[in-house]
Amino acid sequence: MTSPGDSDRPVTLFEAVGGEPTFRKLVDEFYAGVATDPLLRPMYPEEDLGPAADRLTLFLMQYWGGPNTYSAQRGHPRLRIRHAPFRIGAAERDAWLHHMRRAVDRLDLPPEIATALWNYLERAAYFMVNVVEDPAAGA
Repeated sequence: MTSPGDSDRPVTLFEAVGGEPTFRKLVDEFYAGVATDPLLRPMYPEEDLGPAADRLTLFLMQYWGGPNTYSAQRGHPRLRIRHAPFRIGAAERDAWLHHMRRAVDRLDLPPEIATALWNYLERAAYFMVNVVEDPAAGA
């Protein structure tokens, strides 16, 4: 994939999906689910989810080749450190993935782009887990 008028420069995923409006829609759809999720909503201390949505939108846009506004405002993402205060186990990861899957599906992206986006989101969700449950502990 190349940019129109610039056959030497590949198109970023940010450009291929339509830029900022698509990422805003993705994150808005995601947070619509989080807002009513009894497991995830308590992880967001702000009464309004808007600031968290803005941070995620800026991060994803930057990651996928958009403007570097996230880093300019917040520095290095340091995702694990920023999420360390929150208990993120398998249940939290799966709830996050559930809402994100719904959001990605709502974008109606071409399959190869949707797959690339989903694969990253799934890897990121697994990477953020910071609590390993002992399966024998529940017995």
